[in-house]
Amino acid sequence: MPEPVPPLARGLWGVLATPFTGPSLAVDTESLGREVAHFSGIPATGLVVLGVFGEGAALDSAEAELVVRTVAEQAPSTPLAVGLSSRATAVALEQATTVCRAAGSGLAGLMVQVNSPDPDVLVWHLTAIHEATGAGIVIQDYPETSGVRISSAQILATVERCPFVVAVKSEAPPTAAAIADLTAGTDVPVFGGLGGVGLLDELSAGAAGAMTGFSHPEGLRAALDAWQQGGYAAARTAYLPWLPLVNFEAQPRIGLALRKEILRRRGIIADGAIRPPAPGVPPRLRELMTAHLEAVGTEGSAC
Repeated sequence: MPEPVPPLARGLWGVLATPFTGPSLAVDTESLGREVAHFSGIPATGLVVLGVFGEGAALDSAEAELVVRTVAEQAPSTPLAVGLSSRATAVALEQATTVCRAAGSGLAGLMVQVNSPDPDVLVWHLTAIHEATGAGIVIQDYPETSGVRISSAQILATVERCPFVVAVKSEAPPTAAAIADLTAGTDVPVFGGLGGVGLLDELSAGAAGAMTGFSHPEGLRAALDAWQQGGYAAARTAYLPWLPLVNFEAQPRIGLALRKEILRRRGIIADGAIRPPAPGVPPRLRELMTAHLEAVGTEGSAC
């Protein structure tokens, strides 16, 4: 039986974007460093590298290693969860070896997407990755990306057989209902994502915090802190000013482009470029983006 590993700490796990630069869209490590510094100042409980928002699937192995190593060097005392983009076990094992080497002692867990609704298949996949690396596993249930639909009962059956699971990231709408089922059935921390759209409901359902790529993580921090101090009512008051922007960024297909362009406007990254074939920011939404940023007081500011 595999040995248990420490669960992820509750709180804010910021999902980092991977900045690109120039006509070849090379990884921009200078911008990545500024992004890490911004999260450190909030502060974030931990950082997620090479997540879906981090375009991990668009990077080759050398680029993935560069990104993880840069983050680990910039934030040596911050725990890291590192995403694996492949759902094929052999490829995921290769990716895991690369990123574990780059993350070093800062690695808190490998974030692995659900690859099957069959607990037997999923347990085999997760166990293979854990045994090859010794790393804790964050199960990511994100059917929009994986194409896999899995029930809460099937996730719980998997967690029960995998003592090395350190967290579950639940991103299958309706997320609050799924998180309520999961938190009722396991002590493993469960986090929401999806840009923070359902954060208040997810916290009410027992979520351990937020694990997402919202361009203004200080809004997530404010909501989480208020939740700790005053529960739902306080968190709702703290989060309300941010919700229109949260909703704006959460638009399907273009959310990544919107968030990276906002990070560029904030002066955190130098270029909001994304790698094809992901779509860019629709021109008609740029004026609306300005209005959203002016409403929260960050348009034209550099952080």
